[in-house]
Amino acid sequence: MREIPGIPYTFKDTELLALALSHRSIGQINNERLEFLGDAILDFVVSASLFKLRTDNDEGDLSRLRARVVRGDTLAKLATSLKLGDYVKLGGGELKSGGFRRNSILADTLEAIFGAIYLDGGFEPCEKVIQHICDPVIAGLPDADELKDPKTRLQEWLQGRGYPLPDYSLLSENGPPHNKHFVVECVGEAAGIRVTGAGESRRKAEQAAATIALEMIAGRSKK
Repeated sequence: MREIPGIPYTFKDTELLALALSHRSIGQINNERLEFLGDAILDFVVSASLFKLRTDNDEGDLSRLRARVVRGDTLAKLATSLKLGDYVKLGGGELKSGGFRRNSILADTLEAIFGAIYLDGGFEPCEKVIQHICDPVIAGLPDADELKDPKTRLQEWLQGRGYPLPDYSLLSENGPPHNKHFVVECVGEAAGIRVTGAGESRRKAEQAAATIALEMIAGRSKK
């Protein structure tokens, strides 16, 4: 096997491709080292593409945009579209548990393939493959501000209007250790904000409260 449909590259060394497709569950000879290499190359190629395309974004914006492209969920979707699950080699346990559908395995395998292409053909062919696969994702990225977490966006909105930062206080914490439920209140008195949010951790409850506050602010602006 010299190539995978949908990936525009033909391997000279077929053993490299075989190694890239070998999950650690099959033994000591697996794709983890190739995954490490591919991850680094992917970060660089995506960073370079964003640097050229998003000339108005600062370092923080570019970092958020890159994270959206190279995160596991995105890579898993790309790997699924390439049907990598049909080619990955798994040990018996992983095979029985449906490892060929597991997002982490699919994402890691795609990165390992990038690493294998780099070793087999050099940087330029690897860059072209990554661009072929990832450019549609990059083209569909939203504005960087939309990728900021709700607490950050709320903080920036308040600061931009001269308001103090909001206060978050824990109202309740219930449930067993493995299934906690938190309720948090977010208050920004100067801006007329007093909302509550819930989540399975305090952090998630705070983010939920900030989201509700932003929705309330957006509703006011439409009136």
